[in-house]
Amino acid sequence: MATASTASTTRNRISARIGGIAESATLAVDAKAKALKAAGRPVIGFGAGEPDFPTPPAIVAAAQAACTDPKNHRYTPAAGLPELREAIAVKTGRDSGFDVTASQVLVTNGGKQAVYQAFATILDPGDEVVLPAPYWTTYPEAIALAGGVPVEIVTGPGSDYLPSVEQLEAARTPRTKALLWCSPSNPTGSVASRELTAAVGRWAADNDVWVITDEIYEHLVYDGAEAASLPVVVPEIADRTIVLNGVAKTYAMTGWRVGWMIGPADVIKAAGNLQSHLSSNVANVSQRAALEAVSGPLDAVAEMRAAFDRRRRTIVELLSAIPGVRCPTPRGAFYVYPDVGELLGKEIRGTVAHTSVDLAAAILEHAEVAVVPGEAFGTPGFFRLSYALGDDDLRTGVTRMGELLAEAR
Repeated sequence: MATASTASTTRNRISARIGGIAESATLAVDAKAKALKAAGRPVIGFGAGEPDFPTPPAIVAAAQAACTDPKNHRYTPAAGLPELREAIAVKTGRDSGFDVTASQVLVTNGGKQAVYQAFATILDPGDEVVLPAPYWTTYPEAIALAGGVPVEIVTGPGSDYLPSVEQLEAARTPRTKALLWCSPSNPTGSVASRELTAAVGRWAADNDVWVITDEIYEHLVYDGAEAASLPVVVPEIADRTIVLNGVAKTYAMTGWRVGWMIGPADVIKAAGNLQSHLSSNVANVSQRAALEAVSGPLDAVAEMRAAFDRRRRTIVELLSAIPGVRCPTPRGAFYVYPDVGELLGKEIRGTVAHTSVDLAAAILEHAEVAVVPGEAFGTPGFFRLSYALGDDDLRTGVTRMGELLAEAR
């Protein structure tokens, strides 16, 4: 009889599909920063993309009221509360100009479930997805988990981290099924112009390529930038487009876990079938809170955006003053993506940082500041810093980091 130890050598304990998934780098950095802080170290974390504001009071009040209503204590439709699906459709038309019906909306457990389900619904094994880098860490993992193959195309600060149609075309093969599009961007904060959005949409339409477009930062734009929705700019691609969104960033509701996907009715029905087995309905109290959020005014959103804009200008100024750091000014989201390549290979306090991973580790150890290295986003030699934290912590954290990096020799 085989023992447990010998059996484990002949059969993997973890499936190759799940074993191949990397931990979320941004959440890992955030967790480490919080653990060090809990241990008494004054760590300042720039890792997580999480607004430091509380959820607006009216939204919290709606959730409190929902808790007392027995109808919210029961199962509800897996695709989402009908009134929330309708409200999301109305909100989408209001905010982006994309007119959809409630049947085209699926409410998900946060934006990440929407990301995975979008890929799982349209990809067959071996289908390729064109993925501009830098990219959010979850995209390639979700593509692979759904059986697809991410095909990365690398962009840089010279193009404001935005791909050209020529790059997209060079990456296209007979197996290309979809393009992942994210504007405003996580991790770079870049915002695609309407002209580029139109060109990308026409390329996708001409080549029968699906577009999965992440619009969760649609309200966080600055300096006159416009978050142009791709299916609005190029209506002919709407029937091959899935829009991802949620309440997390706009309404400071990261912990409430409500996202959604919008797409052709047949795709949404299929994704709803998947969700009915995967997780069923999103928590009803969270859905009631989201209903208040998407149906209410955008006053609180405007106040948060003004604060993010102030912090954006501050962090760019502070980072740009550090020798060896080059920081483009983002026009969206709440991230900066500075180039730290000039600092690699230099010694800091007895250690040579050969990679941006090494450099981030040195900054956490010696400056007690947590940043996410560019390796997590497909482009080594960069950092992502979220400026969705308090003004004082932002200034203190970047100052500490700058003082340490000034020692690089």
